[in-house]
Amino acid sequence: MTTRPTPRERLAAEEGRSFECSSLREWRLAPLPWEPDALEPHIGRRTIELHYGKHHQGYLDKLRTAIEGKPEAEKDLEELVRTSQGHVFDLAAQVWNHDFYWNSLTPDGGGQPQGELRARIERDFGSFAACRERLAEVASGHFGSGYAWLAAGRDGRLRVLATHDAENPLGGGLAPLLTIDVWEHAYYLDVQNERERYVNAVLDHLIDWDFAARNLGRAGRVVA
Repeated sequence: MTTRPTPRERLAAEEGRSFECSSLREWRLAPLPWEPDALEPHIGRRTIELHYGKHHQGYLDKLRTAIEGKPEAEKDLEELVRTSQGHVFDLAAQVWNHDFYWNSLTPDGGGQPQGELRARIERDFGSFAACRERLAEVASGHFGSGYAWLAAGRDGRLRVLATHDAENPLGGGLAPLLTIDVWEHAYYLDVQNERERYVNAVLDHLIDWDFAARNLGRAGRVVA
């Protein structure tokens, strides 16, 4: 699938990103890239309203309390994630992770990637089906809260990994391409404890391979 980038995506790309991050200077969340009901029936409007409006907003509010008036507040969000530790890292990373997760989803998603991303997946996993199976396995089987990621390493090879809680690939020198949030609040209202059902719906209907391809295009700058 191929889509033209939105004006917001073009602006983010000019600033060296593939998506719009939440702002620490303005203390505002980045807007959702689609309407709250756009992912139905796979992820419901109520789930998005609570996930974005309560959980995501809550992390930003707590981060503001923790760093407002301090030098950390002058950093952009990704820089803060890369350089902070402890409680500040947990809050900043959760804001960034959610920004990234929303952009990993699209109402017309699923399907299969094309172009360079497809070629790299086939090189490193053997086939797209093997990559999809690995993502589903890691996301569904991850113990506790966290995220499943497709990421590029410094060696240029793609890999699938899971992280616990707020951790993400940035701290390990990897360039994240897409993520699946597997905290329970991402899916419990829709499918209760059936995480595998949620993961398969994301991979088959919502995952945005174009977003992953844009991230692959800037991966060298991210991991340098």
